[in-house]
Amino acid sequence: MKEQKARFKDRRVTVVGLARSGLAAANLLQGLGARVTVSDIKTSEELSQYLGAIHPQVKLELGGHNEASFLEAQTIVISPGVPWDQPLLAKARSSGVAIISELEFASELTEAPIMAVTGTNGKSTTTVLVGEMLKAAGKKVSVGGNLGHPMVEMVQAGKTDYLVVEVSSFQLEGIVSFRPHLALMLNISPDHLDRHTNLENYLEAKKRIYLNMGAGDYLIVNGDQEQLAGFGAGCMAQKMTFSRRQGVEQGVFIKSGWIFSRLGDKDRKIIKADKIRIKGMHNLENALAAVAAAGTCGVGPAAIREVLKSFEGLPHRLEQVLTLDGVLYVNDSKGTNVGAVVKSLESFQDSIILIAGGKDKGGDYAPLRRASEGKVKKAILIGEAGDRIAASLEGAVETISATDMREAVRAAHCISARGDVVLLSPACSSFDMFKDFEERGEVFKNAVHELQGGKVQI
Repeated sequence: MKEQKARFKDRRVTVVGLARSGLAAANLLQGLGARVTVSDIKTSEELSQYLGAIHPQVKLELGGHNEASFLEAQTIVISPGVPWDQPLLAKARSSGVAIISELEFASELTEAPIMAVTGTNGKSTTTVLVGEMLKAAGKKVSVGGNLGHPMVEMVQAGKTDYLVVEVSSFQLEGIVSFRPHLALMLNISPDHLDRHTNLENYLEAKKRIYLNMGAGDYLIVNGDQEQLAGFGAGCMAQKMTFSRRQGVEQGVFIKSGWIFSRLGDKDRKIIKADKIRIKGMHNLENALAAVAAAGTCGVGPAAIREVLKSFEGLPHRLEQVLTLDGVLYVNDSKGTNVGAVVKSLESFQDSIILIAGGKDKGGDYAPLRRASEGKVKKAILIGEAGDRIAASLEGAVETISATDMREAVRAAHCISARGDVVLLSPACSSFDMFKDFEERGEVFKNAVHELQGGKVQI
């Protein structure tokens, strides 16, 4: 690791993208003696929240990119939101410039075992669950990645037993030697097609998580998805599966309403599935994956059981806001793709009023139609994708348009009846109307509380 750190001394490094991960990467590189330039198309006004924390010797190039900063760099570190095929990056790559992701850069600077969690949905919940299970067993753990703290911050936090990292397809595009000790592949469904073009390309990006894994490593995969049947082919890591539908050779499964782990030649009964505190079919799958990961790292059933019984889940993921006049309001703002919404709909019996829409990511809304028939009473649609979703639901679900979230919540309140569930699960990103899914969820919650006169500040 000392050699890795030393190789950045006096090296010309351009960091593309100044957000939290770009800021952390730039400051660390400067501390390692690199000559650092940060380049971002956003202006200083748009990035003002980060400017006060940047090292004074870092050169800032804001409001647009300078070609020389790309072509004259010896290494380029890209933040997760930067497209891998961005024209200047492509030009630099063809000129022989080394281009790596923030994830790759951080992984070169740590000796701690990395547990990497990827998939389309459930990454954040599973990442935190695994971290909590390891902590319950007395392990020193740092949790973050695409969730919360960038990995560059995590490697500076001091000695840890494990780094538990949420990893996106965007980050995996830029890895070279990144090697997790344990990798979790939760699920796959169409998402980010505005960047990956099709599901095949998206899945190929996900497969890069095991690119460098070998003997002594562990790959844990959802055994219930046909699309993942070949995931891990050719990888020398020990492969395990988790399943809520069938038994498994090695991994975690459900039998007679109980969660069992089968690691080695012994089955262990963990907990009754209905005793898990977080609800929903997708959260059950997240729990199975976390049990497999924690068990592989030596965490015993008692510690795992206590976490599953007490963990309340993360905000904006099937978060129950309140029940008003017999109507339950649920914030699932993190449901940013169709697959996530389908899973959320499976968590309720029927009588759902669905609030959906936002920035279109190029996915197919047909699965949403199938999942909504006979279950969704009405759909209230907002944002840029509203018309596309309405066209997909035509003839199956009655739709209503709303201009903003507050209007959507009020419309849902007017048409709801006792026993209904008003579910915000957008199937889209938030960037047409909000800065992120958290803001969208908070606006939803604020509008819901307004219905009973208890306005919540955001």
